[in-house]
Amino acid sequence: MLVSLHVKNLALIREMEVFFGPGLNILTGETGAGKSVVLGSVALALGAKADRDMIRTGADYALVELTFSVSEEERAAVEALEIPVEDGTVVLQRRIMPARSLSRVNGETVSARVLKELAGILIDIHGQHDSQMLLQTRRHLEILDDYGGGRLAEEKKRVRKAYGAYSALAKEIGENELDEPSRRRELSLARFEAEEIAAAELTAGEDERLEKDYRRMVNGRRIAESLNAVHALTGYDSGTGAGESTGRALRELAGILSYDEKLEDFYSQLNDADALLNDFNRSVSEYLSEMEFDGPAFERTEERLNCINRFKEKYGRTIPEILAYGKRREEEILRLENQDAWLEEKRAALERAKKEMRLAAAELTRLRQGAADSLTKELKEALSDLNFLHVEFAVSLTQRENCSADGTDDAVFLISTNPGEPMKPLSAIASGGELSRIMLALKTVTAKQEKGKTFIFDEIDAGISGKTAWKVSGKLGLLARTHQIICITHLSQIAAMADTHFYIEKNAVEDKTATSIRELSEEERLQELARLSGAAQITESVLQNAREMKELAEKNK
Repeated sequence: MLVSLHVKNLALIREMEVFFGPGLNILTGETGAGKSVVLGSVALALGAKADRDMIRTGADYALVELTFSVSEEERAAVEALEIPVEDGTVVLQRRIMPARSLSRVNGETVSARVLKELAGILIDIHGQHDSQMLLQTRRHLEILDDYGGGRLAEEKKRVRKAYGAYSALAKEIGENELDEPSRRRELSLARFEAEEIAAAELTAGEDERLEKDYRRMVNGRRIAESLNAVHALTGYDSGTGAGESTGRALRELAGILSYDEKLEDFYSQLNDADALLNDFNRSVSEYLSEMEFDGPAFERTEERLNCINRFKEKYGRTIPEILAYGKRREEEILRLENQDAWLEEKRAALERAKKEMRLAAAELTRLRQGAADSLTKELKEALSDLNFLHVEFAVSLTQRENCSADGTDDAVFLISTNPGEPMKPLSAIASGGELSRIMLALKTVTAKQEKGKTFIFDEIDAGISGKTAWKVSGKLGLLARTHQIICITHLSQIAAMADTHFYIEKNAVEDKTATSIRELSEEERLQELARLSGAAQITESVLQNAREMKELAEKNK
């Protein structure tokens, strides 16, 4: 459930915070007051495209923050996106700045992809133009599959897996089915490369070891010069070395040890330092005595490194990659030497994969047909409830010759809204107002697959009035029993059904226009219902009519 919305410096909104309740939340206000901006801010928080022009004039940034209370099921889905959830609360925050925007969920910075997945878990926003998706025939199969859920969704995964296996085999056969001249050329190249890699006798880590040796050899002169200087500075022979100075210091301390027993600690510490320095100096001397430039070894190292680097350019960035490439070429040699047998084996595997894919697709078709029959029945009833008096509806499933990742089915929604008229595709029949009602009917039918989800409807009442408006109001009230609904409306019939009613208005604040929102009291709700009814003046009779509308809505809940 969406608990609260906090907006700052967005369009005409200076700063506002609204706390939504369960059930049906209605938003009303005069045209142009900013109702759609309020709900549009929710879409922004969930990753919708942001424009710098949305930032309120004079402000450095715009901020939108949503707070959700989530169920255990939703919590598990959110945490699967690696977002921590504490106390069953999810807080989304998006800061929009002139050059970029930044999104956080529970304090963690997230990508647009994660926001999109999160939106699918928590909320369903239905804008004024979203009903147009019903005119896109390709979406009908998606809607049917979402409605079917459960077993159908599992079978759809099976089809996609089978299709993937079949496509991979078909691609492998297509790429490797060579004519005889091409086979001979490819075989010759594979043998050459495999033999070249094998002859090199590369070992993992060899390049790193050789590079260390090469670096030491190349810098041998500088190493020798520096170590000679170090030996002199720490030694006992130059007259100014640290070893000699330490020795003199020890002799000075030895001459005064008998005067104070505390001096023995100083002598012991310096004596230890002298021993360490002596060991160090001796080690440097031994390193220098063993150090010599081995010309042949340098040439071998350089040649080997050149060989390895050449192989890296041809076969892989690392020695393990080169060795893996060589192994693949050896496998390709076997395949090319036995191409006919290989092709026969792969074609047999392709036929088995095709059979598995077709069986899965056939089962998916059977499940879809069952879902189509059920959706047809439920949606027809829901449409009747929304004042489609003589409606006929059906989901038509047709079969394609070729199977895809979605199976072999195409789905089309057919409808007839007038008696005697044959059913035709939805795109050829429905008007704008009818599409809004069909979408609402679809939401009420499919809501059981989206338990606890928040639905946002932006002017779903477009193009309707009168008795039909009451029907839509009743359907929203029914949906609000199990889901949180947030709805913008201009119709008093729908507003009367509200569990919580908010009013959005524009006012001049400090010579600037600002949009604000507030929850209405019971008396204010009656005043707003009276205004929405279209009366020229709010008289007692108009208010009485508003009370009757409210009472009627309460009875229908």
